[in-house]
Amino acid sequence: MRSGVLVSLALLLFAGISTAEEWPQWRGPRADGTVKDSGFPLEWTDTKNVKWKLALPGTGHSSPVVSKGKVFVAGCVEAEKKRVLYCVDRATGKLLWEKSAVVSGLERKHGENSWASSTPACDGERVFITFLDAPQMRVYSFDYEGKKLWEKNPGEFHSVHGFCSPPMLYKDLVIINGDQDAPKGKSAFIIALDRKTGEERWRIDRPNKLRSYCPPVVIEAAGKKQLVLTGSKCVTSYDPDTGKQNWIIDGPTEQFVSSMVLHDGVLLMTAGFPEHWIMAIKPDGSGNVTRTHVLWSKKAEGGYVPSPVAFDGKLFLVDDAGVASCWDVKTGKQYWKERLSGKKHHASAVVADGRIFLTSDEGVTFVLKASAEFDILAKNPLGERVFSSPAFSAGDIFIRGAKHLWCISEKK
Repeated sequence: MRSGVLVSLALLLFAGISTAEEWPQWRGPRADGTVKDSGFPLEWTDTKNVKWKLALPGTGHSSPVVSKGKVFVAGCVEAEKKRVLYCVDRATGKLLWEKSAVVSGLERKHGENSWASSTPACDGERVFITFLDAPQMRVYSFDYEGKKLWEKNPGEFHSVHGFCSPPMLYKDLVIINGDQDAPKGKSAFIIALDRKTGEERWRIDRPNKLRSYCPPVVIEAAGKKQLVLTGSKCVTSYDPDTGKQNWIIDGPTEQFVSSMVLHDGVLLMTAGFPEHWIMAIKPDGSGNVTRTHVLWSKKAEGGYVPSPVAFDGKLFLVDDAGVASCWDVKTGKQYWKERLSGKKHHASAVVADGRIFLTSDEGVTFVLKASAEFDILAKNPLGERVFSSPAFSAGDIFIRGAKHLWCISEKK
C-alpha cells in the first residue's frame, strides 16, 4: 500500500513538472512577461530561498532562458575579448559547458550596455544566440550538448550604443531585428532565418535607418498572426510568414528599446528617446494608421528600457528612474503612480501569482500586488547589481546578476 502511495506521489510530481511552462526566449513563452505557473517565492535575499548560485566568468546583460532542464545565458570574458554561451544544469546550478562564439575587439557601446546583451532563444533541440563581430552581426545555432550547428552573417550592424538583438522564434523561423545607424549604401533590416539551416527566408528593408533595440514579438490579433515592434521612428506590424507589412504608425519618438505586449485585443507600448510615451493601439488596421488606430497615448509617461506587462485589464510598468505606474488598458486611466526607489531600472516587468515583479539595477526586486491599488508586498535584495530580466518556470526564478546566475525558489 505504501509503495502505491509513493508511485502516486511520483506520478503527480511528474505531471506537475511536465505541464509546467518553460522560459525559452526573451520574456518567456509568450514573449510578454506573463507566467501561468504558480508557487513562486514572495521573499528572498542572497541567502534566503536561494536554491543555488553560480559564479559566471564573464559579464553581460543577457537574460537567462530555461529549456529541457537547462539554463542558457550569454556572456563576455572581457580580458580575452571572448563572447560565450553558457549552459547550466537547472536542478543543481552546475556549469555544463561554455562555447566561445566570437573572439574579436570589443565594439564601442553605451555605458549602460554590455558586450553580451542579447538573450538566447531555445526550441527544445537548438539554442540560438547573436553577437557582434564588428561590424558584422553573427547568428549562431547550437544543440543542447554545445555542438555548433550553423553560423550566419545577416549583414553589418552599426550603432554608437553597441549591440543587442535577441533572436525570436516563430514556427520554423529565427527572426532578428537589425535596426541600426546604417551608413550610406547600407540598409537597416529585419531578417528571418530557417531554424535548421540558417538560410535566409525573408528580409525587410526598414523605413528609417536609426538604431533601436526592440525584439520583434509575434501576436495573434485581428484574426491573423502579426510580427510587431517599435523602432526606427515608427511602430509597425508585419506578416511573420512573409515579412509583408500590415500597418505602420509614425513615431511617436525616435529610438526604442522595450518590447510591446498584447492584452484584451489592445497592443501596448512604452518608449523611448528623446520623449517617453505610453501608447495603446488597435491592431486591426491596414496601411498608415497613425491618425485612426491609436486608442490612447500619454506623452512624458512610461519608460525607455524596461518592457511593461499587462494583467487583468491593467498595464503595469516601471520607468528607468524607478517610478512604477498602473493604467487601464482600454481607457488609459491612471490608477496609481509611485516611486519604488531612487535607483535605475533596466529589467522588464513580470507578472506571476497575481503579483508584479520589478527588479532594480541594485538587485532589489519589488513585488507588488497586481491591482488598481498600489501595494508593495516585498522588497527582495540580492546583494549584487542586476541589469537583465528574470526568467520564471515551475516555481523557480532565475536572475542573472553582475557576478552570479541565481536560482530563487521557495524552500519547502
